Amino acid sequence: MPGLMLNAELVEDEEQDVKDPMRHLMNTEDGLVTLPTNAAQLLSFLPEQSHLTAEGGILKLSFSHNWGSLPRPLNLSLTVDASPGCGGIAWPAGQILATYLIQQGPDYLRDRNILELGSGTGLVGLVAGLLGSTRTWITDLSILMPIMEQNIRLNELENRVFTSKLDWASPTSTNIPKPDLILAADCVYFEPAFPLLVDTLDSLATTHTEILFCYKKRRKADKRFFGMLKKKFSWKEIVDDPNRAAYNREAITLLRLSKLKDA
Repeated sequence: MPGLMLNAELVEDEEQDVKDPMRHLMNTEDGLVTLPTNAAQLLSFLPEQSHLTAEGGILKLSFSHNWGSLPRPLNLSLTVDASPGCGGIAWPAGQILATYLIQQGPDYLRDRNILELGSGTGLVGLVAGLLGSTRTWITDLSILMPIMEQNIRLNELENRVFTSKLDWASPTSTNIPKPDLILAADCVYFEPAFPLLVDTLDSLATTHTEILFCYKKRRKADKRFFGMLKKKFSWKEIVDDPNRAAYNREAITLLRLSKLKDA
């Protein structure tokens, strides 16, 4: 009987997702979308070396690091815009994944084809470009192309980071080279897209592809996504991140995915 009740709850949850994809990002008390662009709100649990200010629709992030070959600090400017939906906003999972890339350093990305899924503002892929990658593609739906292209220009990364439309419903249509590294931050929020996301990862990855996957657990139905994912991928939580305890308290997890050989 409890199982039947849970299934009914999940069905109702899915129906509400179709009507309102952004509802899991909302403040349940007032029904308003909670945009994590407020510096105090973000810095309450973001990595200590991430600093943020917002001026006139431009989000400015500053990352400290110890890499002698890079400017100190590493600065990034982002145009943010909620009008295209949740994709035009810089969410914490993206900043956490970007910080992890900075911790790994330039050598980690050198000579690799890098693809960011569901890029939105392009935050994570842009940081890859700032770290020296010359073969990074940031991807999303066509409605978000203008924001991503503007952010590339804003950070003078035209020769390092490239945009490409990537619809998860037809991922094989992309002309991007096979990626060596796939980056995905906060892509698990709209349940009807769960199978599309798994199929997209499956079509893009080989057994040699490294996938860094950062997500925030928001509801019970998220386990459906991982139920689909485990048929084609294995994963392990990244435990060597010094910021892990802080973001784990906010239900954010950073995983490394690997495609199964017999998938």
